[in-house]
Amino acid sequence: MTPKILPSGIADLENARDFYDAQELGVGTYFLECAFSEIESLRLYAGIHGQRYGHHCVFVSRFPYVIYYKMEQGIPVVYRVLDCRSDPKKHRKALR
Repeated sequence: MTPKILPSGIADLENARDFYDAQELGVGTYFLECAFSEIESLRLYAGIHGQRYGHHCVFVSRFPYVIYYKMEQGIPVVYRVLDCRSDPKKHRKALR
């Protein structure tokens, strides 16, 4: 089961990449490698993660980001990839 990433999740990944590249060139690429590694791990581990706001969530290693996904017809669907340093109310609103 190949994970699917919605356009909102892709936009979140691009925004995070741009943020980290603005800090230091190459860090954005490293962020994407870490995030996609976690997304790929959903092939094996989808559905075992805890839930928050009605979505399963898995953290991106080495970065303060969380991947929110749901299982739809046996396929993990990534809805958002959000910064954990922001207000949790923003996460709830973004997931509606």
